Amino acid sequence: MESSDEGVASTTATASVAAVQAVTYPIAPGSAVNVRSGPGTSYRIVRVLPEGSRVSILCQRPGESVSGPYGTTSIWDSIANGEYISDAYVKTGSDGYVAPRCS
Repeated sequence: MESSDEGVASTTATASVAAVQAVTYPIAPGSAVNVRSGPGTSYRIVRVLPEGSRVSILCQRPGESVSGPYGTTSIWDSIANGEYISDAYVKTGSDGYVAPRCS
């Protein structure tokens, strides 16, 4: 039988994971952003994010260096399985990694 303390800890841990996954970041104002199949502009465009979009970042990886509204960076954000956008177009509040590195 599970004690009430274990149930609370389990619920708290689950809520913490959900809160981390719920974080979204805005893309640069006035920008429609190409979503690519890999971390570089030579990868095919999978779709385009419309102006005003917000994204969740699943993981990040190094790739082609890109200049955008938020500077020049080689960090690419994975926003879904096989979907990447340059971090130069995402307002994360950091010049570095804000999510785990993609494996």
